[in-house]
Amino acid sequence: IIGPNGGGKTTLFNCITGVQRPKRGRIVFDGRSVVGLRPHVVVSRGIGRTFQGIRLFKNMAVFENVMVGLYARHRTMTWQAMLHTPGERKDELRTLQESRRWLSFVGLEPLAGRLATELSYADQRRVEIARALAAHPHLVLFDEPAAGMNPTEKLELMGIIRKIRDLGITVVLIEHDMSLVMRVSDRIAVLDHGVLIALDKPAAIQENPAVIEAYLGREDDELDAVQEA
Repeated sequence: IIGPNGGGKTTLFNCITGVQRPKRGRIVFDGRSVVGLRPHVVVSRGIGRTFQGIRLFKNMAVFENVMVGLYARHRTMTWQAMLHTPGERKDELRTLQESRRWLSFVGLEPLAGRLATELSYADQRRVEIARALAAHPHLVLFDEPAAGMNPTEKLELMGIIRKIRDLGITVVLIEHDMSLVMRVSDRIAVLDHGVLIALDKPAAIQENPAVIEAYLGREDDELDAVQEA
């Protein structure tokens, strides 16, 4: 999803994930409405997310941050956890192993025991992706995942996005790096002031008059990025 600043991209994600409630319209996922659901319920329905600003528990270990995503579908009853029953211990071990598996998926398993605050910005982004995937989503929403990354880190991110797609998980991303968008997207949606003005394949978006017009009046390099990516 691309569009000029203020186009409504993050607001769309917020409405899908229960952070904000839309004033009108419908949001249907897997045949069921998600409007009005609390964020943790949306996660349990199969929708994961990362945010523009990194939201990690920075004084917790990396693997513990990923375990938070796993707890979204944790089945052990509260009384079992309090009594530390065999079932709870088994779930805890399984959760730990799976958190490390997702960290391995994003290339961070060797850093599993480090505090999140000790990681680079790009690696913290990867932890967020691993945490979102840990809840076993059918759809993941990435809000500007490449922000602050250098070219090498962006290439690695593209590889992760393609791996997620290969798992059969749908990826929707908001991104301003047009080169990345054009290289990983099957389809691109363009929002301008909350209105969907285009939805097409990358090559068609680059030549779409409505898209070009939406970017006119913005910074010249912003328009050039769309046309030259």
